[in-house]
Amino acid sequence: MQTSGIQTDYDVVIVGAGLTGAAMALALRDSGLRLALVDAQPIKNDLSINSTSSDFDARVSAITPASRKLFESLGVWEAMQQQRVSPYTHMHVREADGTGSIDFCAADVHAAALGYIVENRISVAAMHQHLISQPNLTCLMPTTIEALRCEDHSVEISLAEHPALTARLLIAADGAQSPVRKLAGFVTREWDYEHEAIVCSVKTEQPHDQCARQIFMNDGVLAFLPLRSADDDANGHWCSIVWSVQPARANALMGLPEDVFRETLGYASEHWLGKITDSSRRFAFPLRQRHARDYFKDRVVLIGDAAHSIHPLAGQGANLGLSDVSVLAQELRRAQVAGRDPADPLVLARYQRQRKPNNLAMMLMMEGFKRLYADQPLPLRWLRNVGMKTVDSWPLLKHQLIREAMGTHLK
Repeated sequence: MQTSGIQTDYDVVIVGAGLTGAAMALALRDSGLRLALVDAQPIKNDLSINSTSSDFDARVSAITPASRKLFESLGVWEAMQQQRVSPYTHMHVREADGTGSIDFCAADVHAAALGYIVENRISVAAMHQHLISQPNLTCLMPTTIEALRCEDHSVEISLAEHPALTARLLIAADGAQSPVRKLAGFVTREWDYEHEAIVCSVKTEQPHDQCARQIFMNDGVLAFLPLRSADDDANGHWCSIVWSVQPARANALMGLPEDVFRETLGYASEHWLGKITDSSRRFAFPLRQRHARDYFKDRVVLIGDAAHSIHPLAGQGANLGLSDVSVLAQELRRAQVAGRDPADPLVLARYQRQRKPNNLAMMLMMEGFKRLYADQPLPLRWLRNVGMKTVDSWPLLKHQLIREAMGTHLK
């Protein structure tokens, strides 16, 4: 869908209408700002899903209660729940090479759930349904950005097959490979994890009981995230897996016949949930950590994966991006009320000051985990096991870890 018209001048142009960009556009509704949303893909506002149990989106996000509150404030959480949202009340983390493990439970911190597994297509469709009727928003989809030029009072954005736009502020929400970030000349620090993530949906012999499971192995990490199909109960048999392994191992796993892959996966997971009885199409993608040195430059600001991308180990990538949305929307609304330019460096610096330390802390934590669970000598593997057992037996520390992972500070 492409809504054109004569208007080419906006207060804010958002590039990228995925999870983060769509949330940004909704978060600025009723702000008084004239908005445009640009994306290379057409608008996706069809929430209907195939009733076939295996018809899951390979891309899922582990949404925290804090991110759920944002979706509620945007008016889209109910529509997401009416489709497929899978709450998880427990999390089990274990060391493959030993006996160390940690069990987290939502009830320990008086919460209904630790988080929610949501297919990205459901989240995006729910938001796009609202976007198409948003009065202060022009959706230019599909089209791509070809060039940009920052001037003193505006940024000019050249689009494919559409007149150029001008805006006071350009928000890049166009993903880890962000064309806007490259066109604007942002400097990034990045490195390969030397791992690839294999993702797919699998059906297990035993129910998942709303428990997210993760096993640390010397050659990678394997996670089982509970899903709920249209014809399944809450404690269903479908899970989304994320299996992080070295590239050679990933190539070998991707080449296996389906039945052999299921047997291999069952062995790697120590048959947590019995036999793997069904599986969807597999996808693999390289893992790379990336962080922009600055989140804003001239009249361009980065959010979500355009600013930072991390290992999927803790499932926090989407939540970090949604936290960016919350903070930046708050600062832009405050600037609008005060009559300030949305690209005022003082406004964007407040956003960066609030988000950069948190994002860096999560990235450092994930890098630490990755190094800790690389192939290590026996004494260090023994210490890892002891550490897990110690945390599991120390309620105060474990409860604090739960609260941090949930993005809340429950009492």
